[in-house]
Amino acid sequence: MRFTFRTQSFANQYCSSLNYSILTCAEIMKVIRAKSAGFCWGVERAIQVARAEAKGGLRKVYTDGPLIHNNQMMEALSSEDINEVGDYHSKDKLALEKSESKESVVVVRAHGISPQRRDYLKSLGMPFRDGTCPDVGIIAGKVKVHADKGFDIVIFGDPEHPEVIGLLGYAMGKGHVVKNLEDIENLPTFKGGVAMVSQSTMFTHEFQELSNRLAEDYKDLLIFDTICGATKERQSDLVSLVKEGAEVIVVIGGKHSANTRKLAKLAAQQGRPTFHIETVNDLDLDSLRKFQTVGVTAGASTPEFIIREVCSKLETLEPLIK
Repeated sequence: MRFTFRTQSFANQYCSSLNYSILTCAEIMKVIRAKSAGFCWGVERAIQVARAEAKGGLRKVYTDGPLIHNNQMMEALSSEDINEVGDYHSKDKLALEKSESKESVVVVRAHGISPQRRDYLKSLGMPFRDGTCPDVGIIAGKVKVHADKGFDIVIFGDPEHPEVIGLLGYAMGKGHVVKNLEDIENLPTFKGGVAMVSQSTMFTHEFQELSNRLAEDYKDLLIFDTICGATKERQSDLVSLVKEGAEVIVVIGGKHSANTRKLAKLAAQQGRPTFHIETVNDLDLDSLRKFQTVGVTAGASTPEFIIREVCSKLETLEPLIK
C-alpha cells in the first residue's frame, strides 16, 4: 500500500502512530540533473563520423580502440557494423579482415592517436576517417609546433590514457607527463624553452597548481590551459548540484572513462556520498533511499538513454525518513 501526504509533518505523525522506528512514508525522491550531463560535442562528432562511414550498415567500420569510453554505446553501435578492434592504448597491430560483401573503413577514436599510429592505420589500405575530438587536435597542434621549435613539452595527465599517449607522439621525444607535484620535482632540468599543456579532461585547479610550481623554475614557461570547455562546465555543474541541495551524487559513465572518474572524485570532495555507476542496474537503491534529494551527472561518453533510465528509476523511489 502506498500513501501520499500533503505535508511531511503529517506523514511523520501518521507513521509515528503506527509505531515505526524508521519511517517509510515520504514523498517521491527529488532528482536534480546536471545541465551538462551526457555527450560532449567531441563525442557526438566521433559517433557521427563512424555512423556516416557505416552508411546504415552498408560498410564495415573498424575503430582503433574504443571510439568512446562507454561499453553500452559501443555495443549499440555494433548493430550498425561499427566494430572496436585493437587495444585501449592503440598500440597493437591490427589483423583486419576485409569484407567480401562490403567496403571496410578505419575510423580514429575521439581521443586521438599519435602521428606514427596515423601513418600505420593509413598503410592498411582501407579508407581512413579521423574521429579525433577537435579540442584534442588543438592540443596536439600546440605540442607539435613547440616541439618543432625545440621546446620541452610537459603534459599534465595520465600517462596510460590514450589521449596522452597520442600527444606524446607529437612531442618527438621531448614530452614529459606529470600527474602531481612529485612528478614536477622529478622532471629533468630543461636547458631551452618549456611549454606546458593538459590532457583535456583534467581538473583545472590541479593544472593551475602544477603550472604555477613549474613556472617557479622556468620564468619563461609557456602555459596553455587546454582543459576543454565541456570538462570545465561539467565540473562546475556538479558543484552546483550540491548548492541546489543534492544530498547524494550519482555519477553515470564508464568505469574506465577518465572524465567520469574525475567527476566521481570531485563529487566525493564536495562531502557528498557518491555512487559511480554505468547503468541503472548498478544503482544501490537501499542506500539511495536514505536521502531525499539526489544529484545526477554523467560523463562525456554517457548516452542519453542510460541517463534517462537512471533518472526515471530514481524518481520512483520513496526515501526513508528517520
